[in-house]
Amino acid sequence: MKTPTALQALIDDGVIDEVLRPLKSGKEAAVFVVRSGDDVRCAKVYKDMAQRSFQQRVQYQEGRKVRGSREARAIGKASKYGRKQQETAWKNTEVDALYQLREAGVRVPEPHGYFHGVLVMELVTDAEGFSAPRLGEVELSPEQAREFHAVLVRQVVLMLCCGLIHGDLSPYNVLVGPEGPVVIDFPQVVSAAGNNAARQMLLRDVNNLTAYLGRWAPELFDTWYGEEMWALFEAGDLHTDSALTGKFTYDERRVDLDSVRDAINEARDEALIRQQGREAAEMAD
Repeated sequence: MKTPTALQALIDDGVIDEVLRPLKSGKEAAVFVVRSGDDVRCAKVYKDMAQRSFQQRVQYQEGRKVRGSREARAIGKASKYGRKQQETAWKNTEVDALYQLREAGVRVPEPHGYFHGVLVMELVTDAEGFSAPRLGEVELSPEQAREFHAVLVRQVVLMLCCGLIHGDLSPYNVLVGPEGPVVIDFPQVVSAAGNNAARQMLLRDVNNLTAYLGRWAPELFDTWYGEEMWALFEAGDLHTDSALTGKFTYDERRVDLDSVRDAINEARDEALIRQQGREAAEMAD
């Protein structure tokens, strides 16, 4: 295959030796399988802002730290320099999050460096050594669904203890490796303490997983892990080893429980729509 321009610089610098094949291409980035010495890895090439169509980007950027006051002012004014800085910050966000979360023990691909705007990281594979499928592409038994749900809820807890929320977690941002789920795609990660929509995004992430895995284990529909962990987080009582029950008591004077349950069903529909959009983007590329 013809080497993409963005990856040729990595070959020239000796970071990778060759590009083996495309892995996937979506609205935000294109991922390629590459060889670095004896190791097979993947390289994520981010698309320019003009090519991307990520919705509600401003909402996700709230609470993110910018390196300097000049950059912050430029981004606020949306100047040409500010847009460039915003683009750089958007790309750096995933890199920084991967290193932080990997260090905290979250199941994410191991990063191997960020070069010329390209993220090189571990290629997650299945038991046979092929590229791991996404969770939304596999059939599960009830036992697997319950196990995966427990694992993923724990990953959300670990992320929240780092002060981060995935923000776009769905069955299509989770890979299934030999040892279970691995969470991917973090450019939209949000600050739990600095974003006014943090609680809403956390609940949506958890509801997305519950809606999907509940197809095989319907009892998951009666769990409230997102609400439970957020209440603990707000109280300063959430820890990496906090035991969760999945139970949560709403103040029925203030909360419409039917609308909360409807949100789970809406999350399932949204996940399907997102998948259709990803497939359309992949076909277009």
